[in-house]
Amino acid sequence: MKLNDLKPAPGSRTARKRVGRGIGSGYGKTGGRGHKGQHSRAGGYHKVGFEGGQMPLQRRLPKVGFHSRKSAETAVLRLHELACVDSGVVDIDALKKAGLVHAAAKRVKVILSGKIEAAVKTKGLVFTAGAKKAVEDAGGSIQD
Repeated sequence: MKLNDLKPAPGSRTARKRVGRGIGSGYGKTGGRGHKGQHSRAGGYHKVGFEGGQMPLQRRLPKVGFHSRKSAETAVLRLHELACVDSGVVDIDALKKAGLVHAAAKRVKVILSGKIEAAVKTKGLVFTAGAKKAVEDAGGSIQD
């Protein structure tokens, strides 16, 4: 095999469409653009979703959804993860050092998931009602 023998696989490279080259080509006269209208003109353009001046679908439908800006600053912590911290008082800094919450967290909410046996002192954390009761039942304390 020589370099001059190399050819692309049959059918892999189709010939380009040569428009406006006479009747026999199938793309003569109007060049495959049809008759009249915006698409037949040179420079005829409309943006994606344009419906000829009719109110477009994306503007007719109501806006839905919401992304809270605070969600990036709030971390969720499961109840049983409180026992993983080796600190006298569990606060946000201790949780960050333990790698249980992300570094950008400004607020930590503890949810009732799992069980806690040890008495844990917490400071500056937010608790759900069930998690608060579970911590207090285990002999722990919660400071705001």
